[in-house]
Amino acid sequence: MDGTIIKALSGFYYIDSGSGVYECRARGKFRLDGTSPMVGDRVSFDADGSKGYVTAVYERKNFFIRPSVANIDALVFIAANTNPVTDPFLIDRVSVITEEAGCELIVCINKADIDPADELFNIYSASGFETYRVSAETGEGIEKLKNALKGKICAFTGNSGVGKSSILNAMLPQLRLKVGEVSEKLGRGRHTTRHVELFDAGDDTYIADTPGFASFEIEMMQTIDKSELQYDFRDFKDYIGSCRFADCAHLKEPGCAVTAAVKEGRIQKSRYDSYARLYELAAKNRFWENK
Repeated sequence: MDGTIIKALSGFYYIDSGSGVYECRARGKFRLDGTSPMVGDRVSFDADGSKGYVTAVYERKNFFIRPSVANIDALVFIAANTNPVTDPFLIDRVSVITEEAGCELIVCINKADIDPADELFNIYSASGFETYRVSAETGEGIEKLKNALKGKICAFTGNSGVGKSSILNAMLPQLRLKVGEVSEKLGRGRHTTRHVELFDAGDDTYIADTPGFASFEIEMMQTIDKSELQYDFRDFKDYIGSCRFADCAHLKEPGCAVTAAVKEGRIQKSRYDSYARLYELAAKNRFWENK
């Protein structure tokens, strides 16, 4: 039988075949060849009653390490400008990963009833990302976000406490997902979501809630060669190739079209600052030593 993994928990994979959900384990071969099944995978499985074993994982169009999902059309980064305040670097790091995966990034700013986060909104809308303001508390913008996700397989991600599960509850009240409180002292939320699960939102739309992360954890995510990083910043693309030097790293080189665009306000400074920070991180990864 074939189906889609909609939940992974404690070594079990829950597979929706279209006619029912089966609880399956994975054969040992997947651990040996490093292709362990993930939520979102299309798989083949053998079943006896409601239980069975995954026998094959079909080719993925993309996958992510954190959140651990595959075959995603859009990654929705949930941010906030109040308790906790989202660092733009976190969004930019995820934007690079989605560009690498050929996946759409949607920026969703929650808690807009408390703080509309004008700076965050302006940064990402000006940089060419679909950007929405919502409030899981009041319902503001929820229907607009839901319409934007229609027909897509999506995953919500973002740091802990920004309201990923709360937004899903607002979109799909029947889920009644557990939500946590944010520490007023630390401005940090607790991980209420412990596993990745795809929820059917109707209209051929599936949304995954994922565990949140702390700011330091995102720097341990997928890495990329420093020379390729510039192509993962969509707001740089009009300027790449127009620098004085063909191998320009867009840092301190004279005649750089990218840094000139930053100075003139055509590229958001926070986006450029993230690029410089990520370039430094990428430079520490000596890919050639592993080849």
